[in-house]
Amino acid sequence: MAPALGSRSLQALAVVLALVAALAVVRLLDGRFDRRTAALRGRFVAGVPWGTVASALFVLAVYLFVQGGWDRWNAPVTIPFAAWSYSYPLGVLAAAFSHSGPGHLTGNLVATLTLAPLVEYAWGHFPHARGSASFGSWRTNPYARAFVLFPLCVVAGGLLTAALSLGPVIGFSGVVFAFAGFALVYYPFATVLALAATRVLQLAYDALLHPVSTATSRTTFSVPWFADIAVQGHLLGFLLGALAALWLARRRGDDLPSALRLWTGLLLFAVAQSMWAVYWFRGNGTYVLYRAVGFVLVVFLATLLTAAATAPDRRPLARVADAGASGRDTVRGYVASMSGRELALALLVFFAAVVAGPGVGVNLLFAADDGELPGESVTVRDYEVTYAENVSDGMVAVIDVEAFGETTSVNTSGVIVRSGERNVWMTAVPESRLATDGNASVHVGGVGWRETVVASREGWKPVGADPVYRVSLAVDGERKPAYASPPSVAEPVVEGRNVSLVADRGGFSIVVYDGEGAASGPVPGADERVTIDGVEFVRDGERLFARADDTRVRIATKERYR
Repeated sequence: MAPALGSRSLQALAVVLALVAALAVVRLLDGRFDRRTAALRGRFVAGVPWGTVASALFVLAVYLFVQGGWDRWNAPVTIPFAAWSYSYPLGVLAAAFSHSGPGHLTGNLVATLTLAPLVEYAWGHFPHARGSASFGSWRTNPYARAFVLFPLCVVAGGLLTAALSLGPVIGFSGVVFAFAGFALVYYPFATVLALAATRVLQLAYDALLHPVSTATSRTTFSVPWFADIAVQGHLLGFLLGALAALWLARRRGDDLPSALRLWTGLLLFAVAQSMWAVYWFRGNGTYVLYRAVGFVLVVFLATLLTAAATAPDRRPLARVADAGASGRDTVRGYVASMSGRELALALLVFFAAVVAGPGVGVNLLFAADDGELPGESVTVRDYEVTYAENVSDGMVAVIDVEAFGETTSVNTSGVIVRSGERNVWMTAVPESRLATDGNASVHVGGVGWRETVVASREGWKPVGADPVYRVSLAVDGERKPAYASPPSVAEPVVEGRNVSLVADRGGFSIVVYDGEGAASGPVPGADERVTIDGVEFVRDGERLFARADDTRVRIATKERYR
């Protein structure tokens, strides 16, 4: 074991040395290095983007000390810190700064460390107006701007994206996309380059923690890659960041990039970050991806943003309708009097409102169903946890909408978590994931406490038929049956008799039908046998056989999980 650990440490050290040596060589070869560092010192206190650092540390602190990541790095509490609705303020306050796991956290922190400095550089720690005093007020004080104002703006952005996002969002990615939207308006190509830099930092991080990885082929549960993307939240954050940049540029009179550079950078970023991945959830693990609609969306967005930043600001020779004109004429008059840039900006604001609208509606209207949960549930303080199949999805069906052949009235199957006090209703573990893994942990809790509910599945797969299985839930070592699937008839017929497997609260049983009546008995234990209505059933490890006279046929195989 010692040589392996030593080898791992040496490889991690090699990663650090490679980066340090490469940067030292580049420093020697770059004749403009001193000018570059001087430019950083001209915008940042001591040349460091302190606001970015403080914001990243705040997000890390939430994961460690609020979500319990300090004690359980790989298993933080997430359910109580998602933005479920406006009636649950803690979720709205914490959602943007909480994460579902270490991979989610590090991905957003790496993106923050590469994109946020561009935003902070454009904004600057020092006043931009010629002759302004740096310490004239708290708004111009470089230390206040670096350590207080920028982090406060980041926190405000996180609260805004959480409040306007659709569904129980969690994660800092809405703010990360706001950084990107802002940075693209000022530095489109530098932002695309920063996006590539995130891959380098992520690789370096992974190489330090896991210098060597071994992988084997195995059966796993997965959802479509796009199903894990909060498209509405990302688009909303992107728009808010871009609008903030346009406001700042107009207020200070900053020069922005050319239309071609801006449009190209916007489109490259939007496509690379899958902002085109518009999809619909049909329930029970089925998703529909609208690729063509998504492509049109990102092209339209890039064009509209480019127009809002670079269109002519000259007003046409048109007069606003007089006060005696009708309301419609007045609106037409205002539109006719707008410059191209103002019109594009108005359309951009309208588009942002359209994107935010569904999130506001759902957050206002969503209320966890207070009816009786299906199946047998376990209770952990204000949480109820159960397992059910093909029941109405209490989260998706909050608003009954039908459009383009799709509907929000969908069904769900899996481990369901509900809390009326927190207005929580979610499918925490999909049925297909539990069928693949066999066990899954659901972490519930709140500020300062956590509890784990373990869902376990065991079952048999009759030959040529659907599986038969039982699901149980355990809290503090106390296990409770929660669900039993319908019986299933095996394909083989033994001496003219059908054989079914049945799951119930006590375990599994075998039912033999002879055309007139039925007889039943328990599934035998390992290397045991039982006789039911003249048919002998033998358990050979994980396989179940039926034997009558000289006939021996396999009836079922025990389910295997990864």
